[in-house]
Amino acid sequence: MATAIWVLNDQLHQAQAALASHGPGEARIVVVEAEAVLRQRPHLQKQILFWSAQRHFAAELKQAGWQVDQLEAATHAEALIPWLKQHAISRLLVMAPPDRPIRQAIDRLAQHSDWPCELEWIDNNQFLWTAEEFSRWAGSKKQLRMEFFYREGRKRFNVLMDGDQPQGGQWNFDQDNRKPPKKGLEGPAPLWFEPDAITKAVIEKLQSLAERYELSGDSEPFLWGVTQHQAQQVLEHFIATRLAGFGPYQDAMVSGQPTLWHSLISPYINLGLLQPLAVIRQLEQAGRAQQVPLASLEGVIRQLLGWREFTHGLYHHFGEDYSHSNALDAVVPLPEFLHQLGGSGMGCVDTVLSELNERGYAHHIQRLMVLTNLGLMAGWNPQAFTSWFQAQFVDAHHWVMQTNVLGMGLWADAGRLGSKPYAASGRYINKMSTYCKGCRFDQTKRSGPDACPFNVLYWDFMARHQERFRSHPRMALMIRQLDRIDASELEAIRSTARGLEWAQPPAA
Repeated sequence: MATAIWVLNDQLHQAQAALASHGPGEARIVVVEAEAVLRQRPHLQKQILFWSAQRHFAAELKQAGWQVDQLEAATHAEALIPWLKQHAISRLLVMAPPDRPIRQAIDRLAQHSDWPCELEWIDNNQFLWTAEEFSRWAGSKKQLRMEFFYREGRKRFNVLMDGDQPQGGQWNFDQDNRKPPKKGLEGPAPLWFEPDAITKAVIEKLQSLAERYELSGDSEPFLWGVTQHQAQQVLEHFIATRLAGFGPYQDAMVSGQPTLWHSLISPYINLGLLQPLAVIRQLEQAGRAQQVPLASLEGVIRQLLGWREFTHGLYHHFGEDYSHSNALDAVVPLPEFLHQLGGSGMGCVDTVLSELNERGYAHHIQRLMVLTNLGLMAGWNPQAFTSWFQAQFVDAHHWVMQTNVLGMGLWADAGRLGSKPYAASGRYINKMSTYCKGCRFDQTKRSGPDACPFNVLYWDFMARHQERFRSHPRMALMIRQLDRIDASELEAIRSTARGLEWAQPPAA
């Protein structure tokens, strides 16, 4: 009888807890490619990354002396059960995945009538805070805000600290990092990689399956890193060429510049190819040595030590019911242009969707202030929209998207995560992007056939939910402005909103 370790495709690091519990020769390794995951219609770039990174990691484990079997089948059951029986596996170890549905699916698999062995879960060690530690921090707090959690993390891990005080005398430099794009703004060239033979084989496989499963996006050119070494190169390239300039324009959006100064490391951290604390330490050390502006250094560390850990903690703290949140009773089906990744007619939306189609990527402000902003105001169904996000982005996982889309983007949780809805008109997009230039809609208008849909929907959203937000401390000002709009103009706005086929929320 033998022990085996099943390595999931977001656990691609030799220090992950299940692998660390044994050494080569003490357990057999199995990795699985199951076509069943394609039923979720993932973006081709995302699935190529996931499968290629897993295949490369399996090859690295073999080189390190592990006995590794790579299985391909229609389902996980068809791959694993015969393999477990063939090798007389009595004990299968799995590091607990952060995604709740994946753990539940594996538990169901282990209840299969033909399942031949004991399933043993190993606690996940790919986050800085365990779910239990986060819940202890949350305690009985009435409101859980990232800023205070982030400060606790800074102190706990001694990051950017001078004794017991924050370096620079303040915890947060966010106000310094919101500059609109200046004319001709260009970021440094990102680091990409040409596919090797392993990746080319994955591309060919997925291209053959794309039509059957209606997979979205372009499969080529595929330029993401797929190994720990390449992921580390991306991190070092970010530090050398982009870290110093990251802060000021991290909220800017520029046509033809999809990455600007963004780090592009989130897919690799979420797959386990980079370890978060090691990344933070390397950023801090390099930032100090290079005298990087503190606003830039603190800004990127806050995304890792603050936001990433906070949303992961909330995902487990809130529990399974959170995924059903729909506080604003949003029921509108997703528009076809989302599934087609283009064709909305809006310059901002089509620019972001075009970039997403090509690379499976958009940076955080494009996601928040273009995509989810539109979905929030148009009343798109939050569960459908969250599933779409999870399928489309190369760094997307269930634990990531539940809090980021349902909570931060769509305010479906009634403020459990964010203090206010991130609703914004075309005025914000015009200020923070170059997208409005050449758009067929007029960003100065809020009613009529050529009015910017963001303007139309902004005021329609306020009108639909005015009673909910009238006494809200961060929304009351906008409701007072709504009250000043002439009744005939408000009716024109709402009539224009009703004319948008992809945005017909129920009347208040």
